[in-house]
Amino acid sequence: MGMTMVQKILARATGQPHVAVGDVVEPRVDLAMSHENGALVINQFVEIYKGTGKEARVWDPSKIAIIFDHRVPAESAKTATNQKKIRDFRTLQGITKFHDIRGDGGGICHQILPENGYVRPGAVVVGTDSHTTSHGALGAFSFGIGATEMASVWALGKILNVEVPGTIKVVVKGQFPPHVSPKDLILHLIGKISAEGANFKVIEFHGDAIRAMSTSGRLVICNMSVEAGATSGIVPPDEETLSYLREEAGVRENIEIICPDPDAAYDQVLVLDVSTLEPQVACPHTVDNVKPVGEVAGKRVQQIVIGSCTNGRLDDLEVAAGILRGRKVASGIRMLVFPASSRIYLEAIRKGYIADFVMAGAVVMNPGCGPCLGVHQGALADGDVALATTNRNFKGRMGNPNAEVYLCSPETAAASAITGAIADPRELSAGKAAAGAAKGGK
Repeated sequence: MGMTMVQKILARATGQPHVAVGDVVEPRVDLAMSHENGALVINQFVEIYKGTGKEARVWDPSKIAIIFDHRVPAESAKTATNQKKIRDFRTLQGITKFHDIRGDGGGICHQILPENGYVRPGAVVVGTDSHTTSHGALGAFSFGIGATEMASVWALGKILNVEVPGTIKVVVKGQFPPHVSPKDLILHLIGKISAEGANFKVIEFHGDAIRAMSTSGRLVICNMSVEAGATSGIVPPDEETLSYLREEAGVRENIEIICPDPDAAYDQVLVLDVSTLEPQVACPHTVDNVKPVGEVAGKRVQQIVIGSCTNGRLDDLEVAAGILRGRKVASGIRMLVFPASSRIYLEAIRKGYIADFVMAGAVVMNPGCGPCLGVHQGALADGDVALATTNRNFKGRMGNPNAEVYLCSPETAAASAITGAIADPRELSAGKAAAGAAKGGK
């Protein structure tokens, strides 16, 4: 019997010819990532060595990445002190994959890793963040773990007692209609199978729509696979993967391609056709409470957020800026835009997208997680309604349990910013085209 992507990766990482679903293995780790919660990992890591008489040294500093992104710049003395603790630790340990609060290399961890070529196909990637699932977009088995587990990884270079997960194969056919995007696809999938529909499984994405999808789009669907309960999302690598790693991430070393076997056994196979898909919106307070945009159109909002590890990349900013260009954010609406990395921010400046946002009335923020958690920037007031391109809308998200968060694509967010209420981007585009035609006919 053949193996799925995750089986092949775990077999390789454990030096075995074959692993089966349900086997318990201890794979070597190719990359271990943390952000500010690395301060917790350090505490646990030091505990491992207490009383042993041994110096606390990480197993391989070249395979550890630490990125400041959740609270940047620091909003409190406590955060600043934790960040200082991590800086000192990384210097002591010789960790080079470190991204501090900088305008020339900072950003959200799940963007920094791929754009710097830290993630490769076939790798085992772990991170102390649930959206570490993002990196399956490059053909890695990538998943979130806790601080104690990460401390063990730092010491041993492997992760203990991993049960080989089953896999759900999702085949996506068709061509995306205008103003419908990978964000709409993943929201639709989560709504279809529920927030627990992929519990402890891997979602493996296939089909012509996936093959035609950019790496940016693949990062979106893998990022949000965890919202269906998945351990990881993964896209088998192909020419798009190689092109991204060579041209965008600057990888020059040999890249090995690992793909599932044709006779791999899947727990479930789902087939979706995006050619008839509409823009989707996840309604409060669960990500699987998904409806077509038409069913919630007209809902008044007070805050629009574009950005995050899900939708803060250059193509996201491009489509949003295109909708806003020459228009104004509705009166009474706060629109916050935060690029996923400094590199993206700079390119958006060069292309004029940042000017489009500012001229429309949006506030452009520094790269980072920003309002996604609402603990640092962009917190909501009691009774506020937010529409965001982020990945979670649980009660209390964006800092206030007495507010509501809706999730959508960058196109829907930008269209809604103009109208002041949740809007279908297709209708706004049609209106703009009609206005242009009328003007041209005068």
